[in-house]
Amino acid sequence: MDGTTGAQPHRALIRPARLDAVFRTRLGALADPALDRFAEMVRTVLRVPVALVTLVGSDRQYFPGACGLGEPWLGRRQTPLSHSFCQHVVATAEPLIVTDARNDPRVLDNLAIDDLGVVGYAGMPLTDANGEVLGSLCAIDHEPRDWTDAELRLLAELAASCSDSLRLRISNDRTEAAFDRSRLLLAASTALGAAITPADVTDTVRALVTETLDPASVSLSLTGEISPSPAGEVSPSPAGEVSPSPAGEVGPSPAGEDVGEDGQYTTTLPLPGPDGPVGTLTFVWKQPRPVDEDEQATLDTLAGYVAQTLTRIQLLEDRRTAAATMQKALLTALPQHEHLRMAARYLPAHHEDHVGGDWYDAVSLDGGRLAIVIGDVAGHSIDAAAGMSEYRGMLRTLLIDRHEPPSALLRRLEHTGRTLGLDRIATVLLAYLDPAPTGGHTLTWSNAGHPPPSLVTGGEVTLLTGRDPLLGAGRRISRRNHTWHLPAGSTLVLHTDGLIETRSATIDEGVARLHETLATHAGTDPGELADALLARSAAATIGEDDVALLVITTPDN
Repeated sequence: MDGTTGAQPHRALIRPARLDAVFRTRLGALADPALDRFAEMVRTVLRVPVALVTLVGSDRQYFPGACGLGEPWLGRRQTPLSHSFCQHVVATAEPLIVTDARNDPRVLDNLAIDDLGVVGYAGMPLTDANGEVLGSLCAIDHEPRDWTDAELRLLAELAASCSDSLRLRISNDRTEAAFDRSRLLLAASTALGAAITPADVTDTVRALVTETLDPASVSLSLTGEISPSPAGEVSPSPAGEVSPSPAGEVGPSPAGEDVGEDGQYTTTLPLPGPDGPVGTLTFVWKQPRPVDEDEQATLDTLAGYVAQTLTRIQLLEDRRTAAATMQKALLTALPQHEHLRMAARYLPAHHEDHVGGDWYDAVSLDGGRLAIVIGDVAGHSIDAAAGMSEYRGMLRTLLIDRHEPPSALLRRLEHTGRTLGLDRIATVLLAYLDPAPTGGHTLTWSNAGHPPPSLVTGGEVTLLTGRDPLLGAGRRISRRNHTWHLPAGSTLVLHTDGLIETRSATIDEGVARLHETLATHAGTDPGELADALLARSAAATIGEDDVALLVITTPDN
C-alpha cells in the first residue's frame, strides 16, 4: 500500500477481528490523558518534536495520544490514510523505521511529508492480546534521523507497555471493575509523572492501589542502577539479583521475612527496562488473596508504568548531572588581578536542564586592563548554553587578538557569529577597566541590549545607562562606546535580567530592590555582596530565569 489518496486499504487493515479490537478500545479522535502521557514520554526521552499513539481504522487513523503535533491536526486528532505512515506498521505487523521519508520508496508519496512535516519516522506496533496490530507508537522528526539501536529499543519497550494498556482497555470493556481499574491506571499515568525519586514512586503506587486492591504494603526493589531515596519502602539490590515471582503467583512470603499471625501473601512483578529489569514491585496482603486475570493485567500495566517512571527518573538525573557539569566547565574561575577584587555567581532557573544562556567573563590584559563581559543568549536549555559557549569563546579570542574599543569588538563578534552560522539572539555588555593616571579607574563599555550595570560610590548608587540593539537584531547596527570614572573604593555590579525581572513585578521595581540592597551593603566584600544580591532577588525563590552576576571592587587609595 502506498498511502496515496484513493488507494485500496491493505487487507490487514480491514480484517474484522482487528477492527473489532480497535473499536473495543473505546478510543478515537479525542485526547486520552494516559495515551497523551505515553506520547509525551516518547517525545521527551527520544527528543523528537512529535510523538503519537496512533490507532488505524479501515479508512483513517486516530491520535488518542499526541504530543507536539501542530494544528489543525492536533484539534482534529485524525487524518485519512493518505497521511498515514502507521498503516504500514499494521499491514506488515513489523516496526517501520524511516531515516528520510522523502527518499524512502515505501512512503515517499505520503501526504504527511508535506502536510505534517514527517521526515524521520520510527513506529512500533501496538497489539492486542491476540497479536492483532491496532496501530503504532511512533516518534517523528522534521529532519532526517538516523535512529540508534538504543532509541529503538526504548521505543519498543514503551510500545509494549502501551500495548498492555490497550489490551487492558479491551479486556475490561463493559465491566464496572474495568472502569475502576482503568481509573486507577489513568490516575497512575498522571500521578507517576510527578514522581522525581524512587521513594515518590512507592508512595504514589501505595496511594493509588489502597482503595481497589487494599494491600498491606507495597515495596520497590531496585537493581542498583537508580539511586533510591532514603524515604519510603525502597530497597536497592545488586544488579542481577532480582528474582521476580511468576506473573500472578500468590503465596506466602519467602522464609526470613516477617510473616504475620495469619501469614503474608505476595505478588511480585518484574519492572522491565530498556536494558533489562530495573527492579521488582511487590504487593503484600495479610490474608490469602488470589489475583485474577483482570487484576493481573492491571498490575502488569501498573508495573510497566512504574518501570517507565524509574527509567525517566534515571535519564533525567543523568541529564541533570551532565548539564550541571557542562555549565560548570563553561563558567571558568575569575582571574587574579593585582588590584581589583571580583566575585561571580551563577544561579540556574528552576528547570530540568539546570543550564541556560547566561554567562559572565573576565580577562586580564596588558597594562593592568581588565576586560569584563556579561551576556545572555535567549533560552533556558542546553541549546542556549551551547550558543552561549560559542559566543563566549569567540569573544575571548577577539579580546586577546584585537585591541579595539568595545563597540568595535561587539560588531566583530556579531559578524563572526553570523559568518559561522550562529544566529542566536543575545544581549552582551563588554567593558574595559583601566587604571586612571589621576587615580581610580576608567570604565569604557558598549552595551548590546543588556540590562545596564550599577555603580556604587560612597554609598550612592548610579545606573550606567546607554545601550544599543542586541546581537542578532539586524545588520550594520551602529554601536557606541561609553565612559565613566570610577573613584577608588567603587563597586561595579553587572548582571543578567533574571536578577531584577519577574512575571509579577516590573523591571523598575526589580532595579529599585537591587539598588536598595547595594546601598545597604555598600563597602561589603564582593563575595558577600554577590550572595546578598542573590538572596534578596526573586530568582532565589521563584527561579523563572537564569542569573549571572559579576561584582568588581576597585581598591581604596
